[in-house]
Amino acid sequence: MFDVITIGSATMDVFVECEDANIVSVRKKDCCTEFMSYPYGSKLEISDFDSQVGGGGVNTAVNFANLGFSTSAIFKIGDDIYSKGILKSFEDRKVDLSNIIQNPKVSTGFSIILTSFEGDRTVLAHRGANALIREKEINFEAIKNAKLLYVAPLNGESNRVLDDIVNFAKENNTFVCFNAGSTSIKKGFNFLKKIISTAQIVVMNKEEAIMATGVQIRPDTRDVKFSEHLIHPDLVEIFKKIRVSDYQVIVITDGGNGAYAYDGKNFYHCPIFDGPVVSTLGAGDAFASTFCAALQRTERNIGKSLMYASVNSAGVVSQFGATQGLLTFDQIEEKLNQNPQYHYDVIEG
Repeated sequence: MFDVITIGSATMDVFVECEDANIVSVRKKDCCTEFMSYPYGSKLEISDFDSQVGGGGVNTAVNFANLGFSTSAIFKIGDDIYSKGILKSFEDRKVDLSNIIQNPKVSTGFSIILTSFEGDRTVLAHRGANALIREKEINFEAIKNAKLLYVAPLNGESNRVLDDIVNFAKENNTFVCFNAGSTSIKKGFNFLKKIISTAQIVVMNKEEAIMATGVQIRPDTRDVKFSEHLIHPDLVEIFKKIRVSDYQVIVITDGGNGAYAYDGKNFYHCPIFDGPVVSTLGAGDAFASTFCAALQRTERNIGKSLMYASVNSAGVVSQFGATQGLLTFDQIEEKLNQNPQYHYDVIEG
């Protein structure tokens, strides 16, 4: 029996940094889109290069284990050079791999991460085996016997198993934390609502939440300054649409603006925890999984759990690699003790 079972992707991530990369902003009246660009037709020098294992299933499993939970991971890989690298990366990690799926007929997931001078990134992803998880390949008995099922984004055909695994978890009283991905969101809110209703914790970033609900975040105007609100009125509407069951906590991350949560009574806001930013890859996985773990640690103190998640996420973005900067609970609490001014806000709902 495990404290946590994670299911999601496993990839070999190659980080590439080039000093010739540009960030181009394209602005419209009501939105702004940014692009990473390189001189067309040129051969450019790479200024930094690294390779690490990543993917939502891997990143969150490593984090839960690092936080002291007995953890097993469900992900699918091939039998190639990348799968060997992924398996080798677990040699010093306390993660059980008895539930992984390996098929020599498919290729292991692979990503190229183009990092910018600002620390943000653009990911070129080959899903490979990650998009090909079949229901018959999943060890449902392990899910039944786990305390928590953490569902990272499942892409492609793998998304078809989502409905069955979360319903199975609910029927067997396994706590569910659902990190919605774009494949699920693009199926429409009626599909997503069925999945969300089985989860005690639902985590999305702001862009995903907007896409899922269709509610747009209005910008400031000459007459109305939405930015002066601690929580945007449109974000309030988004929260109330996503929260479809009384027992749920909904979390929405908002990049540099921090993160918000809603439990049906109050809204919570936690700013980012300051620190150096090398790469933002894996920050979302660290945040969501730490929040789930911290709820137990803090006896369901939502605001404090947001702070724990922000501190651990800041550790991840300070280094290359989605799991390199992960902290233990003791290290998180030490940082919080060293920064007594860091706090969260509560807004009555």
